[in-house]
Parts: sequence; structure tokens; C-alpha cells
Amino acid sequence: MNLTKYPELIRKPLKASLKPAEEVGVILLSALLVAAGVNLFLIPHQLLSGGVAGVASIIGYLTNWNISILYFIINVPLIIWGWKSVGRRYIILSCISVVATTWFMSIIPQVQVTNDPILGAVFGGIISAAGIGFSLRVGGSTGGFDIVGSILTRKHDVAMGNILFILNGIVILALGFFLSWDLALYSMLSTFVKGKVVDMIHVGHIKVTCFIVTKKKEQMLCQLRKLHHGITCVHTEGGYSEEENYMLMTVTTRYELAAVRKTVVDTDNQAFMNVVQSTEILGRFARPLK
Repeated sequence: MNLTKYPELIRKPLKASLKPAEEVGVILLSALLVAAGVNLFLIPHQLLSGGVAGVASIIGYLTNWNISILYFIINVPLIIWGWKSVGRRYIILSCISVVATTWFMSIIPQVQVTNDPILGAVFGGIISAAGIGFSLRVGGSTGGFDIVGSILTRKHDVAMGNILFILNGIVILALGFFLSWDLALYSMLSTFVKGKVVDMIHVGHIKVTCFIVTKKKEQMLCQLRKLHHGITCVHTEGGYSEEENYMLMTVTTRYELAAVRKTVVDTDNQAFMNVVQSTEILGRFARPLK
């Protein structure tokens, strides 16, 4: 079945079960976390969060311009690019995030919570990454390089955290040239932590292969087809019981694994399922649209 011909089948991702108001609530919380991580842990030590916030921070450090306003201005062309390349819903949520982050950055005081720049780098990275990850999970972003990362992730199926790490590394090198290499190294630590935390939360790129052994072939196929991933059916025989079985193999994302598990248990509570992480996927793979 060629799912690319039926986009309506994959338009509703299993993870996007939240109502629009709840999605906006998550986006606002994400914006608050990003702003808090930047204003309370990074900016007081003149560190960078990377991405557009990092670019705005460098300019702000050098010119004393308002970092929150710079953050908003730089995001505008990236949002326009994302509107054309990613999708309307994603960009609308991203716009809400950018506006909310700008506002939160303007009202949260730039207070030095810790005197240790290492702690500032680590906790600033963790808090801002939590905001980025939760925003991505509801189908939006915090703007900036998240939009670039989402475009590249969809086209090339690579980890979002790795993309952000590379892009942010370029920004941090600029910090080293213009201000201090010590600050740049602290910021690199923050960016590394942020990339790892984002990948822990945003796991849509991680593929797993499910091997499901069942006697209820038709019922199981009927239910698994609702998850919109390809299924391979193999006729098997029990090694001990010598009873006839069927093994169904399907590849899904780690985020959708819970839905697969529930489907299997509800359909056949006597079924056996083995899940292994897939290191590489070749050929077509239906990805839910956000």
C-alpha cells in the first residue's frame, strides 16, 4: 500500500492526541522553560544557548541591545522559510512559541542563580532543552534552529539533537572569536547537554522493529493497519508446540511503540512481541505528518 498517495492516513500522528488548547498550553510552558534557562543560567554568565537565542545573545553582549527583541527579529525569516517547507500548523505553533519566548525573556529577570559557570551551562542546557523537546513533541518548535533541524530531520531522518549540536557549534565558535574561548567552551558543554536532552524527549526519529507472534492473524492485521506502517506476515510453527502461528513484522517509531503494544495486547493477550531498535532503514517509511 503506497501511503504517500493517501496523506490523510498519516496526517494524524498518535502523539498528537492533545486538543489545540492543550497543545498551545504545552507550547507556552516550553517557551517559559526556554526563557528561564537562558535568563537565569546562561545570560548571567555570558554563555550561549546556541541557535537563534545564541546569535541574539552574542549581538546583545557586544552591543548591549535587547536580546529578546533581537531573538524575535532573527526568527522572522526562519519562520517564513518553515512556512513554505514544513507546514502551516507547525509554523503557527512555532510563531506562538517565538512570541511567548520573547515575552517571557523580557519579563524574567536576568538573575545569576548560581555563581558556577559550569552549573549554569549544565542546568541552562537542561531547562531550555526540556522546553525545546516538549514543543517538538506536540508538533511545534521554539523557532530558530529548531525549524532548520525539523526540516533536515524530515528530509534526511537524522537525530534532531545532532543537527542542533552542529548548528549551535558554529554559533559558539563565533563566541570564542569575539569574546572568550572559556565562555565558548562552557557554552559548548551546555549545547552538548541540550542536544542529549532533546533526543531523550523527541524520539520520533528512533525506529524500532516489532516481531509479533500470534494465532489471530486477521484480527491483528486489521488493527495494526490502523497505525499506518507497513506489515510483513510470515507463516511460522511453534518450536515446542509445533502449532501453527503467524509472525507479523512492522517498523515504527519509538514514540508510537506504546500504541503498537496496546494494540497487540488488546487484540490477542496471548501474543508474543519482541522489539529491537533499528539502526538503519532503507526504502519507504511512512512518517506521521505534524
